[in-house]
Amino acid sequence: MSDTMTASHAFGKELSDVIFGASAAAQKAAAQHGAQKVTNATIGAIIDDDEKLACIPTMENVFRSLPMNDIIAYAPIAGLPGYLDTVIDLTFADQKPNGYFSAVASAGGTGAVHNAIANYSEIGDKVLTSDWYWGPYNALCHEQGRELETYQLFDEKQNFNIADFTKKVEELLKKQSSLLIIINTPAHNPTGYSLSEDDWAQVIDVCKSAGKSGDKKISILVDIAYIDYAGEKNEARKFMKQFSDLPDNLFVMFAFSMSKGYTMYGQRTGALIGLSANKTIIDEFTAVTKYTSRATWSNINRGAMTVLTKIQQDAALLKQFEAEREALYQKIKERGAIFMKEAAECGLNALPYKAGFFLSIPAKDPAAVCDKLHDDLIFTVPLKKGVRVAVCAVPASKMYGMAEKIKHAWDAVQ
Repeated sequence: MSDTMTASHAFGKELSDVIFGASAAAQKAAAQHGAQKVTNATIGAIIDDDEKLACIPTMENVFRSLPMNDIIAYAPIAGLPGYLDTVIDLTFADQKPNGYFSAVASAGGTGAVHNAIANYSEIGDKVLTSDWYWGPYNALCHEQGRELETYQLFDEKQNFNIADFTKKVEELLKKQSSLLIIINTPAHNPTGYSLSEDDWAQVIDVCKSAGKSGDKKISILVDIAYIDYAGEKNEARKFMKQFSDLPDNLFVMFAFSMSKGYTMYGQRTGALIGLSANKTIIDEFTAVTKYTSRATWSNINRGAMTVLTKIQQDAALLKQFEAEREALYQKIKERGAIFMKEAAECGLNALPYKAGFFLSIPAKDPAAVCDKLHDDLIFTVPLKKGVRVAVCAVPASKMYGMAEKIKHAWDAVQ
């Protein structure tokens, strides 16, 4: 008699999330020793200096003022029209490339990634991203019958590894007729790295060259979940101008999220934006993405979409909102600077952190380093290639001395 009833493709699936596991361990330690003695660097959300979940006040005020109908009513499958127009404007700011655009609402940034994988990679094919990556990319691929392939993000000098990127693109396109590439930048999770304009120029040249014969289709998904904490908005988006007038067989998408930029993590509101020089390709993008949304979550959070639109359409609200978000960005920037300065001083090999919620330290046995840090009541996340530190979650007062303690733990177990 069989002891499984799942379909063959579902057999053996089991969620084991190291991030939530590490967070649970930190919470247990806080209950036992007191929160003031525990450093919880596991949480991918902004924690204020009082160690409470931060919320942008203007967003909260607008959200609480919504009529009940804007909270409980269904939204269109593609999203509210005003929201979609606003999302496109927010994605590019003053750096909009030449081309046609469309946006379709998604269940957070994760939903945007899901829809890109579903419609711009073939079943059974490999999707390419860097070897330092956000873990759910792998689950999203496997759930939809794809595999995740990686290239080395950094070369020996800790610069963007264009050589390995090129190698992997060429290898995969020898076996596949199409390729989806996921690039999380700026303020990459989990390293805090951002591709430079020169890096992007090389990436685009590689993709153009790989597709020059015209018989290969290449899609790039730029995951911009952390872009609002990557510096001045137009400077952080300057690279987007390079996507102007691309060949028809080089398609670009952007995964937009309200989770971080609006501190609305649990409202699960985002969008997938498509860009092409060919309007027919953009019309096709809208159609297939709407279809997948309907077949997956139907429609998304009307209230959160309304909040974004109301803030953006009111100059006074927008100015206040951006000032409040800037204050959060400065806190995170300060925390990252403390860590990186002390890491350099104590000889801890942290990867090049530019901005964002996280930074990382390479390690041969990340789990052992994280376990050793528990002796100092410091909780971080073990990844495949190293240890992730959520600078967004650690007050500056607890950031001092943390790099040195990680160096001691790293030395003790390597």
